[in-house]
Amino acid sequence: MADARTAHRICPLCEACCGLELRVADDVADGKVLSVRGHDADVFSAGYICPKGVALKDLHEDPDRLRAPLVKRDGRFVEVSWDEAFAEIERRLVPILERGGRDALALSVGNPSAHKMGLLLYYARLARAAGTKNLYSASTLDQMPKQLSCGLMFGHWLSIPVPDIERCNFLLMLGANPMASNGSLWTVPDFRAKAKAMRARGGRLVVVDPRRTETAEVADAHHFIRPGTDVFLLAAMVNTLFDEGLVRLGALEPHVAGVDAVRAAVQPFTPDAAAARCGIDAATIRTLARELAAAERACVYGRIGTCTQTFGTLASWLVDVLNVLTGHLDAPGGAMFPLAAAFQSNATGAPGRGRGVSTGRHTSRVSGAPEVFGELPMGVLAEEIETPGAGQVRALISVASNPVLSAPNGARLARALDSLEFMVSLDIYLNETTRHADVILPGPSPLEDSHYDVAFPQFSFRHHARYSAPVFAPPAGQPPEWQNLLRLTAIVLGRGAQADVQALDDELLEAELRRHAGEQTPALLAAVSRWRGPERLLEVALRSGPFGDRFGAKPEGLTLAKLIDAPAGIDLGPLQPRVPEVLRTPSGRIELAPPLLVADLARATADLAPPADAGLRIVGRRDVRSNNSWMHNLPLLAKGPMRCTLLVNPADAARLGLADGGRAAVSGRQHTVHAAVELSDTMMPGVVSLPHGWGHDLDGARLAVAAERPGANLNALLDEAQRDPLSGNAVLSGAPVSVVPA
Repeated sequence: MADARTAHRICPLCEACCGLELRVADDVADGKVLSVRGHDADVFSAGYICPKGVALKDLHEDPDRLRAPLVKRDGRFVEVSWDEAFAEIERRLVPILERGGRDALALSVGNPSAHKMGLLLYYARLARAAGTKNLYSASTLDQMPKQLSCGLMFGHWLSIPVPDIERCNFLLMLGANPMASNGSLWTVPDFRAKAKAMRARGGRLVVVDPRRTETAEVADAHHFIRPGTDVFLLAAMVNTLFDEGLVRLGALEPHVAGVDAVRAAVQPFTPDAAAARCGIDAATIRTLARELAAAERACVYGRIGTCTQTFGTLASWLVDVLNVLTGHLDAPGGAMFPLAAAFQSNATGAPGRGRGVSTGRHTSRVSGAPEVFGELPMGVLAEEIETPGAGQVRALISVASNPVLSAPNGARLARALDSLEFMVSLDIYLNETTRHADVILPGPSPLEDSHYDVAFPQFSFRHHARYSAPVFAPPAGQPPEWQNLLRLTAIVLGRGAQADVQALDDELLEAELRRHAGEQTPALLAAVSRWRGPERLLEVALRSGPFGDRFGAKPEGLTLAKLIDAPAGIDLGPLQPRVPEVLRTPSGRIELAPPLLVADLARATADLAPPADAGLRIVGRRDVRSNNSWMHNLPLLAKGPMRCTLLVNPADAARLGLADGGRAAVSGRQHTVHAAVELSDTMMPGVVSLPHGWGHDLDGARLAVAAERPGANLNALLDEAQRDPLSGNAVLSGAPVSVVPA
């Protein structure tokens, strides 16, 4: 087309955050995407792209994507103006807060918000203004154990070390599948190429997983492990390091406290004792420990499979204990702490020492679950809505969140949502959760929004900074999501839906700057006055960040203008050692043996004996084409073979009377789902697998493509009361199930 142009965009569909090059045309309403390819010059992803990136075209053009606010009237959604929608919110929400107090409101935020700069930055402002204890997020469905263990060890919730894969020569991976995810709490586009390069220089990749995943298929070795037993393998490896004199702290030695306490704590976990429990023989456990200790540049990495279990925090902790004890933490080629150009939480304040983290500052009203990182477990939301009494949740604001599918026992949560007095959702779809809302506020297409990755550079394999300008102008009248969040903030602050959001934004920013900059605040505000909204917050964060221009003091440093002039991004170099600067513990040292975690090892010790009847256990899985539930509505990702199948080992299938391509009824403690059977020797005997995020057969959702092949909801089989007691994370892996032919 003669009027076609090229635009660049950071992909917003998974943690890889790849750079995209789009050919687009502006001669149709909302703009038209002609093609999507990887941006070869991108300093971070270097042209890599997966099917999700190409599907950005489908998302932009999806007829099911909401383009006007919806209000439920007489049980049906009708389109209204933005002012009407906010008037409805003010009319119904304010009396609930006046009558029930701040805790009568709950907030829930989902993973897609991490891919939208405006949502992520301004949701935090809404949460602070709301003043409620009832804050919920997807973090307690996948990552809170890692955040808690790292917070206790290193002093900050987001001090999470990641594999320095470009210099690593031995990578031990548990419960992770970056071939499908391109990393998780580890932003690493094109993992396949990086793993291939590691092997080409003589390195080795070893995968431990109940399924021989796509990553395990390209590894040098794979070991099956019984679901939920990573803690026993890891503790036995730590035991081996001490028993065989393999502990080498290296440069970390002056900065580590608690080595002797760890030595004493792991005494019961000998390789022989752990082998029977985890299903990996004692000789292999000892070999893995020796190989890790002997490798010059090595790393242990555990992800969602190590988090979504009853011992999630212990397993997450022991991953980094192994890295510390073998001298591979904070060392090139090992597990290193990224330093993001902006919003790097552990780069503020005095370096090397801090207040550390604490949990349980309050507890949930009904079951007493402790607060962690300001949040309560998603698994308690239903009971907080259902149970009468002071502090009962009567209203909910959900932001890009679909817990009816993503949380355990979504059927109970759906019933609870129907009992609310009022619910408002910020979402681009009428989905399984937002169908319960009274008001839905749609956001723009990602291509109509600017973007900077706020979260993921803090977990990236390499330092970089990139900014995406909007590809298309938003439709007339469509407010940016940050302004919608500010209008909600104004409502909960009692200022009304018609408050001046620009003035409120100025007020909130000035208050934040005064806490950190004091008398310099007026000068800083003047220096960033050309920007508004998220761009202004980004400008402040970039210029004051570790690579910034320090507001003119370092002219060569970063500013937003420099990023705008660099559509391929700016490379800031490989990861560098950060200990002791990164530490924020009260002692100023790495706390290798946090008392909370050492005490919880007694629970694992009591469970060390193998169960008399293990029975069938179920685990989830992800596919490169379905990172989240809403991606099932994109034709490019939905086409091809059905991916929501029950993977069953052939030996188990023969015993259970299951046939390849047949149907199975899978029953958990409360519910049964039906799925097509796929025989696969990639599954460990005694373990079956369903993918995450399916179950699009619920009345009221408006997802036409997803409804054609709804699939089975794995989380419907799970018990919302089953949680890691330390972090509150849901147990989504290793639940017992029964399977029979359907």
